[in-house]
This record gives sequence, C-alpha cells and structure tokens, in this order.
Amino acid sequence: MKVQITDTVKYVGVDDTTLDLFESQYVIPEGVSYNSYVILDEKIAVMDTVDKRGMQEWEENLKAVLAERKPDYLVIQHLEPDHAGSIARFVELYPEVTLVGNAKTFAMLPQFFDFDLEGRTLTVKEGDVLSLGSHELTFVMAPMVHWPEVMVTYDKTDKILFAADGFGKFGALSLTADKDWACEARRYYFNIVGKYGAPVQTLLKKAAGLDIAYICPLHGPVLSENLGYYIDLYNTWSSYQPENEGVLVAYASIHGNTAKVAEYIGEQLKAKGVAKVVVSDLAREDMAEVIEDAFRYDRMILCAASYDGGVFPCMQDFLHHLQSKTYQNRKVALVENGSWAPSAGKTMRGILDTMKNLEIVEPMVTIRSVMKEADKAALEALVDKMV
Repeated sequence: MKVQITDTVKYVGVDDTTLDLFESQYVIPEGVSYNSYVILDEKIAVMDTVDKRGMQEWEENLKAVLAERKPDYLVIQHLEPDHAGSIARFVELYPEVTLVGNAKTFAMLPQFFDFDLEGRTLTVKEGDVLSLGSHELTFVMAPMVHWPEVMVTYDKTDKILFAADGFGKFGALSLTADKDWACEARRYYFNIVGKYGAPVQTLLKKAAGLDIAYICPLHGPVLSENLGYYIDLYNTWSSYQPENEGVLVAYASIHGNTAKVAEYIGEQLKAKGVAKVVVSDLAREDMAEVIEDAFRYDRMILCAASYDGGVFPCMQDFLHHLQSKTYQNRKVALVENGSWAPSAGKTMRGILDTMKNLEIVEPMVTIRSVMKEADKAALEALVDKMV
C-alpha cells in the first residue's frame, strides 16, 4: 500500500487482511494495518516495528526505503506485540542500532525479548529532543494510552505527531481507503482505549500546544486534512460525552418474547420523533459494535430476560464491558422479563449503580413472560420519559 507523507518521512507499514480477531476478541472483516515509519536524515530513525504476522513484508519495505543505508535509531513508542513484534528481527538485521524508549519501555522490554540491551539503549523522558540532522524529535509521555510505557513523538520539522495507538482504527489501508474514518475508529477507541479517558485528555492537552500538520498512528490512515475534526471527536470520546442524540435499545432475549418488547419500544421511539434509534440483539450482534453505540448515543434502554436468579448472560456480559470501559453521563431505562421471579432488573441495576453520572429512569417496567396489551401503556410511558 503506497502512503505518501513527506519527502523524508516514509511509510513502511503492512496490511493484515487474514486476521479474524484483533486482540483475539474484535472482529475485523476488513483487516487491520500495522504502521511503521522511517525518517530519512543525516541520521535515520525508524518509528516502531510491526506484528510478527507482517514482519517479512515490513522487512522488504524497510530495505527498499533504506536502500544501502543503515538506521541509527529505532523509536519504540508502544510495546504491544502488534507494534513491537519485530524488534528482535530488527536488532538482528541492524545490530548497531540504538533503541529509543522511556524508563518503562526498557523495564518491560526484557519480558518480551531475550537479547542483551547493554549499550543499545537511549532512555528519554518528557520533553527530551533527539536531533537527526534537520529533523528534531520531541518525546511526549502518554502513560496508559493504553499501556504504561506509551509515548508519542513530535517531529518539529515536518509537523508530524507520531501518535502510537492514538487516532488508530480498524481496517487494512488497501481495503478502506475511501471509507468513513469515524465508524471503525470509534469502535477501536471505545473497545481498546475507552477505559483510559483521563490519560487521553492529558495527551490532548499536551498536543494542543503543538503545530500539527500530520497525525501518524500505528493503525489506520495517516491524517493530514481537517485535523480539528479528528481531535474534536477524540475530545468528545475521552471526556465520556455523547457524540450524538439517539437511543440504543439493547436486548437479551431467550425465546424471542423480550425481543418483541424491544422492537415495540424501538417503534414507539421512532413514532414519537426520535431521529436515531438502534435496536441491538446482544446474543447475536457484534458486542464491540453495541458498545460503540452505547457510548455514541446519549440514551439507552436495556431489555432483558431473567435467568438463573440473575439476568440472561449476554446482558450481564454487555454491562460488565461498559463497566470496565467507564461508561457514564447517560440516561438509562430498564425493562425486565420474568415468568415467576423476575430478577433481571435488580441484577442490571446493581451493575449500573457502580457507574458514574447515570440517570436511571423510574419506574422499571416488568413483563411477565409475553407482552400483553396491558403492558403497552407502561412501555409507552417509559418511552415518553426517554424522548
């Protein structure tokens, strides 16, 4: 995949179009890119490596860009294996290279690799500058975005922010060149980085003081136009504010009766003028997509069957995902279904009560087995409170 940045900053990343699950949990039907960059100057710096799955192609790309030259530095911004997986091979190819990272980088690096670090490292801290000749690299620490050793790098010469996992997205570059950025960037953000809103906010404040013309992430396209759009989205996402007005109706149904309740609620919301309504079956739909929608919209209605004295497992799983990603600042309503001892509502409420700044709509609606005409008034009253 040909990616144009500047005359002296080259893309050497690779696409992975055969991986089925990113991090063994996120469906990626259009693959993912592992991004790596080379800065050509009096001295040469390579910005991160790639996953072992793409190592051979990356090595070919690297040699093509370097020609007969040898790199002086490898900047390690993030040690997760999808970015650091080829470090050992890089050191084997270029044994005289200096590895650039922070103190936490080099504390963790021996956990992944066995080669000797003696005399091979340059430890940097916040604000340190590395001169390559005409290019000056400034290092900005970004701990917990989303690992503790993460840092980003600013190239003052070409005004490039090498953003580590920040501003990343799912999708191989060769398959998604003309597709919307936000959809898969949003799913990537909330499912992978979403827990760490406060560290992302800290990084955004640091970045606000930089003159940025390009954002070069470790996944997804290089961003060079309308950067305010991407930064504003990241600010919204990391401050846990809704991106759009709308209602997610998420349901967990065993035999289809609770599904009919959720569908009825969705119809009523649309009839009463709610422009954006998403009805999602937690047992069948991609959980990561539903989590994305939960954070995207300002309201959510949960409909779930009771099960084993609690709630149907896919609803519990969904709520635990939201809990771990620090879901907050939303309006939520509950509908439970139970044939003899309804328990779903209590279980859902117990998990929701651990989250911050949620407005729980009262009263909860209880359905006994199958929705009857008599239940519709209570459901419509609940809908009215969510409109």
